[in-house]
Amino acid sequence: MNTSQEQLDRLYSATVVDESGDKVGSVSQIYLDDNTDQPRWATVNTGFFGTRSTFVPLDRADVSDDTIRVPFSKDFIKDAPNIDDDGHIDDAQQQELYRYYSMDDTASYDDRDRVAAGGVGGVDRDRNVDVDRDRDVDVDRDRDIEGDSVVRREEELNVGKERVETGKVRLRKHVVTEQKTVTVPVEREEVEVVREPIADGDRDRGGRLGEDETEVTLTEERPVIDKEVVDKERVGLDKRTVQEEQQVNADVQREEVEIERDGNVRGDRDFDRDGNVEDNRSLKDKAKDALDRDNDGKIGR
Repeated sequence: MNTSQEQLDRLYSATVVDESGDKVGSVSQIYLDDNTDQPRWATVNTGFFGTRSTFVPLDRADVSDDTIRVPFSKDFIKDAPNIDDDGHIDDAQQQELYRYYSMDDTASYDDRDRVAAGGVGGVDRDRNVDVDRDRDVDVDRDRDIEGDSVVRREEELNVGKERVETGKVRLRKHVVTEQKTVTVPVEREEVEVVREPIADGDRDRGGRLGEDETEVTLTEERPVIDKEVVDKERVGLDKRTVQEEQQVNADVQREEVEIERDGNVRGDRDFDRDGNVEDNRSLKDKAKDALDRDNDGKIGR
């Protein structure tokens, strides 16, 4: 049984969430089984600004409204094998995805054999549903044209933040030897010869000549060095958060609408969302009308 276009459109407009309900990303492509034409894989836009496509199996997915819930964690999905989203998965790539998601026990042997033999491809081009949806006029018309109007789209920037490690600071102490000079006052004793004459009344008469000696002990102070280790200060590391503004530049695309008229079509006025007439004339025409005060089609009197 072929998958209807309505079912494909529903899958294309869905958002993939993980087993905890956290958003993984939006659907980029839907891949069908070449043999059964049933949706087998979806590629999800992940990474910063959605720049990476990751394959997610749809066999055990729960589709409700505009959400596809898969029984895997967000981190597990992002670490899936990196396979180019080029419109078809060959046998080796398919087996690599099956091993990563441990799907061998969930599919029957015959089903796996058909998948391995025919491969898993994008939406069948023979059914005029192109994988990249840029070549399929019918899909674009069904999706973008509603009655007599078209839906104009443009890209918007969704800027997030992530915390990354920029460096480390370590405290390391080492011993530095330096020489210090300290002035210490010290005392010493010196010999001083003192001569005093003996008064007449103190003289000892009748003494005998002979040898005699005496001695005096001299002392002095000398510096004594002693060292001890003492705490001087405590040095630590602390962090503070500094807020600054950074500009992020990215290219965005938008759709513009061109109006083509065939034949004698009356009315050339455009209206904005509030119902007011928009003046889409050139600056030259506007200046000409401003100078034509009497509305006779001529400038001046």
